[in-house]
Amino acid sequence: MFNISPELLPYFKGYCSSSEVILLFVYMKCRFSLSYRDLEEMMRMRGARVDHSTLQRWVIKFVPLIDKAVRKRKRPVGSSWRMDETYVKLNGKWIYLYRAVDRYGDTVDFFLSEHRDKSSTLSFFRKAITENNIPKKVVIDKSGSNKAALDAINTDLDQDHTIQILQNKYLNNRVEQDHRFIKKRIKPMLGFKNFYSASITISGIENIRMIQKGQVRGAKNHLSTFENFAILMAA
Repeated sequence: MFNISPELLPYFKGYCSSSEVILLFVYMKCRFSLSYRDLEEMMRMRGARVDHSTLQRWVIKFVPLIDKAVRKRKRPVGSSWRMDETYVKLNGKWIYLYRAVDRYGDTVDFFLSEHRDKSSTLSFFRKAITENNIPKKVVIDKSGSNKAALDAINTDLDQDHTIQILQNKYLNNRVEQDHRFIKKRIKPMLGFKNFYSASITISGIENIRMIQKGQVRGAKNHLSTFENFAILMAA
């Protein structure tokens, strides 16, 4: 099927299924709009009887390995960001997924929060800046908390390096359109049961989406998303 990096093999010790099979089904969960019961049936088609709760545990266990690999090899993003938040259901209530893409549509970063306020927005931007450096410009909507967070960041920057803040809903269409790819993957789940599983699952979806966009060093345009995923896991 595909080779796994020797550095990753110890994480799969003690599992009845092979590392290749486990990563294949974690990939499928994050790449396609499938429920865990869909995946359970697909496992049976391969002659393996693995219940959907085990498949869910695989996602929680192994998505962080994918996240680490993607972030280690992620290409630099542009200096002009589009930031917005969208909604995710948790136990019947809405929580907030903060996301940003650059002007070309490449994913900058993401952050899940139970609150939509200055503190959450500030946490998102600090995470994004730590991973990607300080942007020159950020386009946001008319949300006061988003601007307040950026203003707070600017107070800590030299005057010559402050972030230009542009509140323009039309220019923010790129990130709003990109939300749809993520929400399409989440829809079959009919909401999450706990915050941790929501955060991990969304991380997996976002990381596979970045591979799909060609944001990982070593990815080749003529290869499929899965083939580039396999290259990443073998590196």
